[in-house]
Amino acid sequence: MASTLRLSSSSCSRQINAVINVPKLPQVIPYFSVPKIPTRKLVEELKIRDGFTGIVPVEKINVISTTPIHDKSPNSDVVAATTKLYAILEAVADRVEMHANIGKQRENWNTLLLNSINMITLTAATMAGAAAIGGAGMPLLALKLSSSLLYSAATGMLLVMNKIQPSQLAEEQRNGTRLFKQLQTQIQTMLALGNPTEEDVKEVMKKVLAVDKAYPLPLLGAMLDKFPAKFEPSVWWPSNQQLQKKNNSSEGKQRAEKKNGWNEEMEVEMREIIEVVKTKDIEDYERLGNLVLKINKILAIAGPLLTGIAAVGSAFVGNGSWAAVVAVAAGALGSAVSAFEHGSQVGMVFEMYRNCAGFFRLLQESIEATFEERDLEKRENGELFEMNVALKLGRSLSQLRELARKSASSRMDGTAIDEFASKLF
Repeated sequence: MASTLRLSSSSCSRQINAVINVPKLPQVIPYFSVPKIPTRKLVEELKIRDGFTGIVPVEKINVISTTPIHDKSPNSDVVAATTKLYAILEAVADRVEMHANIGKQRENWNTLLLNSINMITLTAATMAGAAAIGGAGMPLLALKLSSSLLYSAATGMLLVMNKIQPSQLAEEQRNGTRLFKQLQTQIQTMLALGNPTEEDVKEVMKKVLAVDKAYPLPLLGAMLDKFPAKFEPSVWWPSNQQLQKKNNSSEGKQRAEKKNGWNEEMEVEMREIIEVVKTKDIEDYERLGNLVLKINKILAIAGPLLTGIAAVGSAFVGNGSWAAVVAVAAGALGSAVSAFEHGSQVGMVFEMYRNCAGFFRLLQESIEATFEERDLEKRENGELFEMNVALKLGRSLSQLRELARKSASSRMDGTAIDEFASKLF
């Protein structure tokens, strides 16, 4: 009996143990562990985000302080040049934005001033006509005075508008935007290729300043002359005189030794292209530019002159029939002249011709400067140079070579070539 009780108690304890034997829970401590103290690297990163970008690790202070200044790494010049190019790139991007914004503003000037002047002129002509039809005493005086004042205001606004030529100003800013975008792309390409030098930095700086001078932003004291004595192409690139002097000092014997994509046939081809550009494209744009300049000068004088005559004629309305005719007719002609000058944007056309002539002048100087380099290895690759010239002229390589052959044959025959170099302009 006792043995039976012991067996039963032991079996019960086993059951109880089996019931209350709960499996172990997974450790939760790793998921709720206490955060570690930030390391020095994290602290320095936070400081950099706050603007402290010049942090020097403590363990490197002694090394930096004990290193002589003249013992620089070989890449220090490249790093310095790269840093300067990035700074110039930021300035160029800012200039792109400024030229674009100011160009839109000056384009609005042209539209708003033109509409305002035409409305003022037509209103003054209507008042002068109404005063001539009928009226006496104070009504006639009021109409005459209002018409004369409106004509005078239109004359003053036309003088200012013709002086600054808003359409030409807008075209200048569009060209400045385009050229600075080109320069921005060139700097980005230079940085992508790597290993820029101090000479690259100086050359980019010269280009930036040349574009600033060719297309200035302010009006007072820096505005380009809108009515020069003679048509001159735009110049937005630095002078190549120093480059030519350096190239002239190179040795000519290396021409036969190193090719770099150049041969005598290609040089002859490029020289023929230069002749076509000078005798056809540049000459044609100079002729058109001088013609548009003369037309713009005549219109700029005629508009204010006609509105001024109308202002004087409106003051004598009522004293004779011819005064009213002069006031109304001169006012209508002045409105038509200003609409033609600024509505068709004659100043913009003149600036466009200046820019196109400058484009061909730059192409000519770049080819001539390339030929001045006697060392063929220092030149741009001949095949790449030929492709760039063809693209700038809107031609394929076969069309470019065909143009050179036509130019050579026409020179031998003593006849003028009947084709322009460019197919773009």
